[in-house]
Amino acid sequence: MSADLGLSRRAFASALGLLAVTPKPALAQGFAGLSDEARGFAAVTPGKVFAFPADHGPHPDYRIEWWYVTANLVDAGGTAYGTQWTLFRQAMAPGGKEDGWASQQIWMAHAAVTRADTHRVSQTFARGGVGQAGVETKPFQAWIDAWQMRGLGPMNPDTVSPLELTAAAKDFAYALKLEADRPLVLQGEAGYSRKSQRGQASYYYSQPFFRVSGRVTIDDHPIDVTGQAWMDREWSSQPLASDQTGWDWFALHFTSGEKLMLYRMRQNDGDDYVSGSFISPDGGARPLAATDIRMTPQGTVDIEGRKLPVRWQVAVPSLELAIECAPLNPKAWMGTSFAYWEGPIGFHGSHSGVGYLELTGY
Repeated sequence: MSADLGLSRRAFASALGLLAVTPKPALAQGFAGLSDEARGFAAVTPGKVFAFPADHGPHPDYRIEWWYVTANLVDAGGTAYGTQWTLFRQAMAPGGKEDGWASQQIWMAHAAVTRADTHRVSQTFARGGVGQAGVETKPFQAWIDAWQMRGLGPMNPDTVSPLELTAAAKDFAYALKLEADRPLVLQGEAGYSRKSQRGQASYYYSQPFFRVSGRVTIDDHPIDVTGQAWMDREWSSQPLASDQTGWDWFALHFTSGEKLMLYRMRQNDGDDYVSGSFISPDGGARPLAATDIRMTPQGTVDIEGRKLPVRWQVAVPSLELAIECAPLNPKAWMGTSFAYWEGPIGFHGSHSGVGYLELTGY
């Protein structure tokens, strides 16, 4: 398994500083950097008290951070689509709060549109401190060049709603309005999300209740869409252990209104670290015991010499849940500078619905 081939939301940011100053052979070092000792950066520890809107903004004392939105959408004829919008921040060195070109902050973004017959991807990079990219809290706005996630006034900081989400590339674009009326969900232990048994962790909260309306454009053909979206916010300084090779992550919307987040951090010895949370329709969340989560690959797709497990069985006995998950488009490959798989999925069995799957490190 090649470390420089399996990067994603939680890994990209660690390589941004290296990408800015070195050629592509440094990417393997960037991935390994997620497990390096984060000396000088702020530590993630239990007991943080989250405050909004402040925590919607950047945390430059931590090494890596992201604002991440995935949406499951349909048009008037029932055709399914998926969209992804992600902004990453990376601090190249601790304590770097200089302005202008002396800024130690590097930014990167990914956008994608997926349909059963196509998957379109774009990426962009920016240096912090010069206005090309950043995040502000009052009023809320996250941007890189013309791609934006911005609050529509007045935005409620406790629901981070309503939002407008826009991105455009040469062969696709989208403009979406996101609204939610339920509170943010603190993942893990009140927002402290463990990633291993050895102290690696992040601060992590989500808004899984966005209702979406707007327009997706593919090859200059605009399509009106509606659906639902999930936003993840995480920041950390050392989220991976040295023996972890990648992860498999699910964000699921049940037709009955519940939500489910699951991930497994794959380890060299096969003793994977598994975590998840079940979210009720009213927004209440409870962590799931690792022993109660079963994530079993069922089918793979070959992409660029990799075998990627895009079909899964997922079971959570305490929820009487047993489902089969399948991708909308098995070729939802993010062929960016840091390649990974991410795309919309559907599921059926004891429960049904839609969601997103992310696969890294293969």
